Amino acid sequence: MGINKGERFNSEDVYVDYPFEEVMFRWNHLDKKTYRKFYGEDEAGPIPHDNRLYNDALRFGDEITREAYAAGKPRNC
Repeated sequence: MGINKGERFNSEDVYVDYPFEEVMFRWNHLDKKTYRKFYGEDEAGPIPHDNRLYNDALRFGDEITREAYAAGKPRNC
């Protein structure tokens, strides 16, 4: 189920999991930047707002908690 950016992105951080590509994203509302975390790797970024993978995650991914994002997920080899 997609994530609606809307007004919410101005007032809180949002975390998204996109299992199809084994990646998670973190939107930081204070600095207005997005960070990426592939399964089994450390966070990278910021990434551009028009990144295809990020926008696919917003459309087809699942919202997760800050704790789930911080814990990460192992890669499915």
